Amino acid sequence: MSSDSSKKRKPKVIRTDGGPQEGKRSKADADQDVRYYSEECEVDLRDPIKDYELYRETCQELQRLMAEIQELKSRGIKDNASEIDERRIQSCVHFMTLKKLNRLAHIRLKKGRDQTHEAKQKVDAYHLQLQNLLYEVMHLQKEITKCLEFKSKHEEIELVSLEEFYKEAPPEISRPAITLSEPHQQTLARLDWELEQRKRLAEKYKECLTSKEKILKEIEVKKEYLSSLQPRLNSIMQASLPVQEYLFMPFDQAHKQYETARHLPPPLYVLFVQASAYGQACDKKLVVAIEGSVEEAKALYKPPEDSQDDESDSDAEEEQTTKRRRPTLGVQLDDKRKEMLKRHPLSVTVDLKCKDENVLHLTFYYLMNLNVMTVKAKVTTAVEMTTAISAGDLLSPDSLLNCLYPGDHGRKTPNPANQFQFDKVGILTLSDYVTELGHPYVWVQKLGGLHFPKDQPQHAVTADNSLSASHMELTVKLLRTRLQSRLALHKQFASLEHGVVPVSSECQHLFPAKIVSRLVKWAAIPYEDYAELPYTKDVIEAGLAEDTHLYYMALIERGTAKLQAAVVLNPGYSTLPPIFSLCLNWKGERTSSNDDNIRAMESEVNVNYKELWGPKPGYQLLTNQLQRLCMVLDVYLETEPHDTSVEGPKEFPQEKMCLRLVRGPMRLKPFKFNYPQGFFSHR
Repeated sequence: MSSDSSKKRKPKVIRTDGGPQEGKRSKADADQDVRYYSEECEVDLRDPIKDYELYRETCQELQRLMAEIQELKSRGIKDNASEIDERRIQSCVHFMTLKKLNRLAHIRLKKGRDQTHEAKQKVDAYHLQLQNLLYEVMHLQKEITKCLEFKSKHEEIELVSLEEFYKEAPPEISRPAITLSEPHQQTLARLDWELEQRKRLAEKYKECLTSKEKILKEIEVKKEYLSSLQPRLNSIMQASLPVQEYLFMPFDQAHKQYETARHLPPPLYVLFVQASAYGQACDKKLVVAIEGSVEEAKALYKPPEDSQDDESDSDAEEEQTTKRRRPTLGVQLDDKRKEMLKRHPLSVTVDLKCKDENVLHLTFYYLMNLNVMTVKAKVTTAVEMTTAISAGDLLSPDSLLNCLYPGDHGRKTPNPANQFQFDKVGILTLSDYVTELGHPYVWVQKLGGLHFPKDQPQHAVTADNSLSASHMELTVKLLRTRLQSRLALHKQFASLEHGVVPVSSECQHLFPAKIVSRLVKWAAIPYEDYAELPYTKDVIEAGLAEDTHLYYMALIERGTAKLQAAVVLNPGYSTLPPIFSLCLNWKGERTSSNDDNIRAMESEVNVNYKELWGPKPGYQLLTNQLQRLCMVLDVYLETEPHDTSVEGPKEFPQEKMCLRLVRGPMRLKPFKFNYPQGFFSHR
């Protein structure tokens, strides 16, 4: 075996600067070993830190040479060829230095591994010796333990202490004269006393059993009486239903709801309990109910029953299935998608009533396989509202609850594990199914006690009552505020479409008595049309216009002047103000990019919007902004200088009283209205 292995070994190669040498050499070559340069010997003499410094300096020098060569080539002068060749030669020398440092590093690595291997072999040998010694010690300890743990059977009996024994035992059993001096007789006497005590306890046990049987018979008699009492109580409860309805105390209905709640999944159960508790304690106008089939919910938790009939008919079913055609891959994927997106048979409905009897109906669902909750919204108004074309998206179920909390669009699933489930069944995103299933907002998950952290994944997410309770009050307030603001906007849009800007009596002091400019058009536009407008690019680039916002176009006219206002309405209106972008068509197209006064008009409604909030909660902000636009358009047109080349009177005579028509190098106009003096001034 040794001869075969020696034949298979590769010849040893000694590396030198001249290149690799063959393994077999003559004696003359061996005598000349001193003349050869050996890098392995040089490794021991060189300092690795200095080699690293040399490597870093060489790399920096290479970078400098390459930069100089690139600069010389970019000049394109023929005289630079010699300088380029010189730098190439220097670069080659540096490359040779890098190759040598690389070889030295590999040699150091090989030596380090060899030394580590030798040390490891020594440690393994010592470790083996230690294990042998430990095994011998363990064997000896086991033998010692066996000797120490030997016990007699009487030692397993727990005897009373010596003091109690001599105190309680009679003298004929204790025999102190003998047992105190002889331990063996003492142990026998203690065992006799233990036997005597156990006989007495056995008699007491029999007496207790007889008394227990008597008590059980009395309990059975009382159970029969209580079972006969239940039908009577049911009849009394049935008879008291009219009284409960008259006194608005639906105890029976609440009892049925709580019985049904037992079959809810944990997230919906947490939502039901917390919403009911909040409604009873803080909000009497919040109504919670459970809808759906209880029988289907019970069937989900029943274990599958294996019947003998199914086994007997299995052969017949197999014959029928072979005759039928197998479903295609597309049908199988559709079935898997339906199973993946399956909802729980029960759902929780929450009705939020406002002071004006308008109701927001929320229906919460639970997707069992995805472990997320969804919600659908519907609005019922106390009075039939006038239909406004531009108000179509205000009360739409798809946009009513968008961004209730900042950034919560409800288009993506909040559970990170769902994306892996979607990949298996070919679902790209949950947004394609939100119309049917509902929106999985993050606040909906928190109301159900579900929390899906993104920074650290969790294996199982369970419903948490404290999480739901901490978000319940704020969420209910936001939902009621959102409903009231949308209903207020719906009424305002009906007036705006008819060219009327409604201004309440509390806000009349913000505007002069006479405003000539009039709103002639108010319409909703899609996001794509808004993005194509040239004067809205600054708003889009600033991130103030997203596809979840609502977009409208207003047209204000006075004479030949037409002012177009593109409006971005944030879902959080009126906490977040609308943003206006203006374009004036009069003697050319004027926007904020080419006219400083148009920019000043935009700042009047976008920057100084707090003056226009009006009475709380500020639902008149939008109409006040539009009225101010009409006012500043009058000031803009009336303060324009008259064109002397045009014959006839001035198109827009000055009717507003201004302290100064223009100010500063940008020739800004006085857009600030001062009440009650009634004049306009600069800010």
